[in-house]
Amino acid sequence: MTYPEHLKYTKDHEWLQLHEDGTATVGVTDFAQHELGDIVYVDVNTVGSDLAAEAVFGTVEAVKTVSDLFLPVAATILEVNSALEKQPELVNTDPYGDGWMVKIKVANTADVDGLMSASDYTALVG
Repeated sequence: MTYPEHLKYTKDHEWLQLHEDGTATVGVTDFAQHELGDIVYVDVNTVGSDLAAEAVFGTVEAVKTVSDLFLPVAATILEVNSALEKQPELVNTDPYGDGWMVKIKVANTADVDGLMSASDYTALVG
């Protein structure tokens, strides 16, 4: 499993990539998609919502389970990856690329520094 160095990670197995304009892209890690198995549906109905860090912003449904998706930092949900409507399996095949979940406007970019590095996340998941 891979955990790209340029991303930040959460204990709930989400990743975040901060962009220079204060927006960020969020998805689930390779570990998470592997544990979930074949993903068949991604449900995010929080576009436009201001949510606190660790708030549920949606759910991901796999063949055997449904799991909540947790926001890594306080933010406004700007956009959902529309490709996941027709191809939810992108989360399995490309979790750090085409399988991203949402784009957000981060409330305080300094909060991103409190997330885990790739090496910290690797230590968490073994």
